[in-house]
Amino acid sequence: MARYTYLQEHLSFFQAKAEVLLEEAADGGKNLYLKGICIEGGVRNANERVYPVSEIAKAVETINEQITTGHSVLGEVDHPDDLKINLDRVSHMIEKMWMDGPAGYGKLKILPTPMGELVKTMLTNGVKLGVSSRGSGNVNDANGHVSDFEIVTVDVVAQPSAPHAYPTAVYEGLLNHRGGQQLLDMFKDPAKGNKAQRFVKSEVLRLIQGLKIEGK
Repeated sequence: MARYTYLQEHLSFFQAKAEVLLEEAADGGKNLYLKGICIEGGVRNANERVYPVSEIAKAVETINEQITTGHSVLGEVDHPDDLKINLDRVSHMIEKMWMDGPAGYGKLKILPTPMGELVKTMLTNGVKLGVSSRGSGNVNDANGHVSDFEIVTVDVVAQPSAPHAYPTAVYEGLLNHRGGQQLLDMFKDPAKGNKAQRFVKSEVLRLIQGLKIEGK
């Protein structure tokens, strides 16, 4: 018996064979990317599900069709328990996806949003963030095989062993800071965004330093 369900699949930075890339932008600036495996096909994963390679390939093709027709496929920091994209949590957009062997790869462009700046600061300071595909499909209860699979997006997450820990802690710290909401609003105004970016960066660096101390 198969059941239609909401599907999340986590990969750590190393499982995703992730690369952090800094590339020239058309305006002369630099764009930061996270590139790697977004979902694995043909293997039984940690959630005891198996995605046939053909299902992964169809889902990747659909995402690329959306991108080539002008649709922005946005992703979040962490992810909610549904398929809705929350604009206040957006940190990146999927620039492209492709198949390499049985795996679906993706290239995620980090955006200059509040959560994107959080991700950027973490990645450039050595934090190994993972990825999590978010989609839906039918799961066979007998063998865990997935059919009719659709990818909605790929989110950026903390290591699977501690989901939500890094991004949520900093985000909540920002909101709890006096004037934090005003700082978030500043990101919408290019003339004022630097102040908000400096604060987010300082909060992330403070958290990273705390994690290093705890890990000793």
